[in-house]
Amino acid sequence: MTNNDILKKLRVALKLRDDEIVEILKLVDFRISKSEIGAFCRSENHPKYRACGDQVLRNFLNGLVIHLRGTKEHPRNPGDVLFKTKTARSKPRSENKSRQKPILGNVKYKNKKKS
Repeated sequence: MTNNDILKKLRVALKLRDDEIVEILKLVDFRISKSEIGAFCRSENHPKYRACGDQVLRNFLNGLVIHLRGTKEHPRNPGDVLFKTKTARSKPRSENKSRQKPILGNVKYKNKKKS
């Protein structure tokens, strides 16, 4: 398993976007662009593919620890994660669908045929 595979699997498992990975790497003072992250996540036969080095993966993992746990001096509560996952819904689906349908009431239509 290559460093690229590990980075891709963590990205999918934690539902991280490229800009979130850049922010995680900034936590350990490692600067990288979004396009470089995208190059790491491409397939090996793609012309813009780039191999992820040990230094990039090491800094990402160290930044991920700080992102999820915090530092020893400033531990983070479980609810204080920088990027919240999008798995929780505010309302059940049935309520969302009913809200989308407009309530017309007693609307008079001009082109309605009289029976």
